[in-house]
Amino acid sequence: MTSLPRRSLLLLGVSAALAACSTTIPVLPKTASSPENLSDAEIMLAINAVRRANGAAAWTYSIALENAARSQARLMASKDTMSHNLGVTLRERVTAAGYIGAVGENVAKGYKDLPGAIQGWMESAGHRSTLLNGKFVEFGLAAARSKSGKVYWAMIAGGSFAPWLSAS
Repeated sequence: MTSLPRRSLLLLGVSAALAACSTTIPVLPKTASSPENLSDAEIMLAINAVRRANGAAAWTYSIALENAARSQARLMASKDTMSHNLGVTLRERVTAAGYIGAVGENVAKGYKDLPGAIQGWMESAGHRSTLLNGKFVEFGLAAARSKSGKVYWAMIAGGSFAPWLSAS
């Protein structure tokens, strides 16, 4: 056997090992709606497709979490700054929206569509962890456009405090 096939075999083995460790991102259909006008159905289809492809249970949609996410997306767009805290904390936003429970948040900017934002979150360990977290059971998502034209995204996942308390 020559060294070329061994190298090929080694590369194939390394590639397979890396693929086994990667997170699956399904090909998501482009949404027909603009980011600011996505329907709950379009959002649920995209988010739950990624969760399903990675062995996570589907989430339900929460209007209260959507309202808190919309508040954050609009705040980021108005300041043309991406941040989790622009003077109002996540806890303050979800409480104002009437949501009581454990929450996690993903934010993004510059992605022109929902599949792009999801792809960005999946490529970030912390955001991917929130998106695929089994302790959350519901979510809300919103986007807003700044005066400069950038799209800001906010997704808030939520659920009971109980799974977090029993994890210690």
